[in-house]
Amino acid sequence: MPPKVKITKKMVADASFEVVRAKGHENLNARTISEYLGCSTQPVLYTFKTVDEIREAAYEMADRCHTEYIMPKETDENPMLALGLNYVRFGHEEKNLFRFLFQTDKFGGKDIGALLRDPGLSGILEVMASGLKVGTEQAREMFLTFFCVAHGLASLLANNSMEYDEEQIRKLLENVFFGMVVSRKGM
Repeated sequence: MPPKVKITKKMVADASFEVVRAKGHENLNARTISEYLGCSTQPVLYTFKTVDEIREAAYEMADRCHTEYIMPKETDENPMLALGLNYVRFGHEEKNLFRFLFQTDKFGGKDIGALLRDPGLSGILEVMASGLKVGTEQAREMFLTFFCVAHGLASLLANNSMEYDEEQIRKLLENVFFGMVVSRKGM
């Protein structure tokens, strides 16, 4: 009878996510994962064929964490502003995950439109279209502008030792958001 497996694929995936979260994606390797799990590198490398597969599992977990973090609550007065604030706050609070998701060339070779065609964006676009009472295409165009500003703010916070000033960030996002709304009404 073969010995019972002690280190599972899920354990390695969870550990890889935690290594990225705590130490950054540049420190994700079999050694750091095995240290986190308290085992040798053999079980880590046995559960996945390559470190790239482990990296992909960590990326999927980071992406789910990010999506759950940024989605507005039903009680939010303005879901789109809440989404933007949550996105920026994620960049500040989860610096390593933010950099892993958005600053590792995952989107290399794609154009900005690829972001808008991502099926994972549909829930966000529905929130925006509903909140603004516009069609999906208009919501898509407005989202791109709003996203670029929120992403810029989040990147500044994720990559620098800047202070997080939620009121200032709220004002910046409100300016962009309400400017887009006014602009749409004028068309």
